[in-house]
Amino acid sequence: MTTTRGLRDRTEPITVLTAYYALTARIIDPAGIDIILVGDSMGTEVLGYEDTLPVTLEEMTHRTAAVVRGTDEALVVADMPFLSVGVDESETIRNAGRMLKKAGADAVKLESGPHTVEITDRLTQLGIPVMAHLGLTPQHVNQLGGYSRQGTTTEAAEEILSLARAHEDAGAFGLVLEHVPSNVAARITEAIDIPTIGIGAGSDCDGQVLVSTDVMGLSESQPPFADQFGDVEAAMTDAVDAFREAVESGEFPAAEHGHVEERVDLE
Repeated sequence: MTTTRGLRDRTEPITVLTAYYALTARIIDPAGIDIILVGDSMGTEVLGYEDTLPVTLEEMTHRTAAVVRGTDEALVVADMPFLSVGVDESETIRNAGRMLKKAGADAVKLESGPHTVEITDRLTQLGIPVMAHLGLTPQHVNQLGGYSRQGTTTEAAEEILSLARAHEDAGAFGLVLEHVPSNVAARITEAIDIPTIGIGAGSDCDGQVLVSTDVMGLSESQPPFADQFGDVEAAMTDAVDAFREAVESGEFPAAEHGHVEERVDLE
């Protein structure tokens, strides 16, 4: 079973995929994926929102619990949704603790910045493992003005590096680096001892994460740094079409589908 402590000792690249259902987790987990991230990306990928901001703590708790029920070996990390951390310390602790105590997650992930250093320190003191997330942080889309690459100037790159070190010192067990120049990600990976997980950050990170709907070919669109490794949508479409055709033609249901040929006398 993957553990937060064991990730530091890994020599092979760490693999991470998102999941939002028990069904998806039951596919991802036996494949040997190290970490299943219950991402607030569920907002855009399965809930129909334009961004991640509307995702609620209740939705994250419910979906995380479902993923946990479908997972045996992978480390399950739950995203903390917009405004669930940082507003008030006691509320932050309760919200993050809920993901472990009620939903059964192994750890939480925080979209990080200067405001989450002390939060990370406090949560880890209380036994709540924290994965930090720097670079492009989608919950800041309105502040950033979109989903553009981050760390593209020396000053911005140095700030990300400084925050990476600060979150490591605060007790984070890992760090997601999203949509930053590959040389910046490589420098940060070299500078800190906790594993880095890249997404749009080049190949020098200790691991890689992608959104599962991108990987499986279920996304309406995907970012330029993602890739499609299958076409599940086509398979699902074929299955639905075949069902409709079978019903319309009278081929389904047949006798072997149960009770079709049984007769009951009615007055």
